[in-house]
Amino acid sequence: MKALIQRVSRANVTIDGKIVGSIRRGYMALIGVRDGDTDDDARQLADKTTNLRIFPDSSGRMNLSILDIGGEILIVPQFTLYADTRKGNRPSFVTAGSPEIAKQLYNTYITAVRSELGGSKVATGRFGAKMQVEIVNDGPVTIELCTDR
Repeated sequence: MKALIQRVSRANVTIDGKIVGSIRRGYMALIGVRDGDTDDDARQLADKTTNLRIFPDSSGRMNLSILDIGGEILIVPQFTLYADTRKGNRPSFVTAGSPEIAKQLYNTYITAVRSELGGSKVATGRFGAKMQVEIVNDGPVTIELCTDR
């Protein structure tokens, strides 16, 4: 399982012209699931996400987590994180998890993050929907987290 974490000053996700999730300072988390991922992977990734220290402390060093700053998180499913581009010019998605398993693990990740941050601090996209995501990347800071063995 993989998360692409972007530190943002704000972010939102729109479906059919309507904003369905919006946050201020925090993380934009794009979540990918591959074949073989488990609920344990989702919970481990959520723990790593909420404890990741990429916000600046009083000395300007990346030393604070989203928990430390009281930040928010926008979580969006992104099966393309497991694109295989080694051959040709068209990505292959054969290692991406099936939609049924991916949706379950996406929801497990959301539940785990909500239990750490609180429900009001978590916004989401919608699994399987065509979404437009708008972010203001702060830094920019982008970190990949994964449970791949």
